[in-house]
Amino acid sequence: MDLNLLLALDALLEENSVQGAADRMRLSAPAMSRALGRIRRATGDDILVRSGRTMAPTPRALEIRDEAGDLVRRASALLTPRREVDLARVDRTFVVRCHDALLGTLAPRLLDMVADAMPQVSVRFVAEAANDDLDVQRGRVDLDIGATSASAPDISSTFVGTDRVVAAMRPGNPLASDVVTAASFASARHVIVSRRGRDRDRVDEVLGGIGLDRRVCAVVPTSSSALELVSDSDLVAVVAEGMCAAPMRRFGIVARSLPFELPGSPVHILWHRRNDSDPPHAWLRSRARDVLDAVLTK
Repeated sequence: MDLNLLLALDALLEENSVQGAADRMRLSAPAMSRALGRIRRATGDDILVRSGRTMAPTPRALEIRDEAGDLVRRASALLTPRREVDLARVDRTFVVRCHDALLGTLAPRLLDMVADAMPQVSVRFVAEAANDDLDVQRGRVDLDIGATSASAPDISSTFVGTDRVVAAMRPGNPLASDVVTAASFASARHVIVSRRGRDRDRVDEVLGGIGLDRRVCAVVPTSSSALELVSDSDLVAVVAEGMCAAPMRRFGIVARSLPFELPGSPVHILWHRRNDSDPPHAWLRSRARDVLDAVLTK
C-alpha cells in the first residue's frame, strides 16, 4: 500500500479540488489527477465528481473524510520528533482575523507579548469576512476570533466567554442623563452595526416582544464607525462593552446598561487542527486568550 495516497486523499477531501490539492502538496495538477485515479481504483469509488465548475465529494468520500484526516494527523505526529522550540528564533507571520473594535483592545497587548517572546514574528490583522468562508481551513488565517463557534470537524476552537452588551452614547446625549427605560431607549435614534447591511437585529426582536419599535437611522459595517457617529451625534449604538473599550475611550463615549435582558456577545477562538501541536501557534493562541480573558466584561 502506498501511504502517499492517504496524504493525497486527505488533501483532495479538504480542498474538493484537484488543483487545490495539488497546490497544498506542491505537486502538478496532472500528478494529482493521477493520484486521484489510483485512489479511485483502490477504493472502488469516484471520490470526487464534477459538479458544474467545481467538484463534489461522493457519499463514500464524505463517510471517510474525517477518518482520513485523523489518520494523516496521527501519522504526522508519530513521525515528527518531539523537540523544544526556541520561540526567540521563530521567524514567521501569523494572520489573525477579528472584530474591528477588538483590534484596539487586543492588538497592542498581544503585540507587546509577541515582541518579548518572539521578536522575529509579525502579526497581520485582517477584518472579519462579510460571508462565511474557508480561510481557516485553507491556512490563510491562523486565528479567527469572533462570535461564531467551530462548524467543521477539522476546526479546533476554544470558548473564551461572553462580553456584556451595552448602549453606547456620547455624554451629552439626553438619554445619558436619565434612567434608561425600554421606552426611552426605543424612542432614541439608533445606528446598527451589520457587515451585511441588515437594519434589524436581536435588539429589535426583544423590543418587539414587549410591544416597542425603534427608529434605525443608520447602518454601518463596523463598530468603530458606529462609535464615531455616536460620538458626534445623539445616535445610540448597542455594542459589546469589553471588545469596544478602546474605541469608546478614544471617542469619549459612555456606556449605559440596557433596560431589558439581552444575551452577551460570545467570543470564540478558532484555528485549523493542523496547528494543534505547533508550539508557536499554541503560544500565540494562549496569549490571545489571556488578553481576551482580561478585557471581556462578562
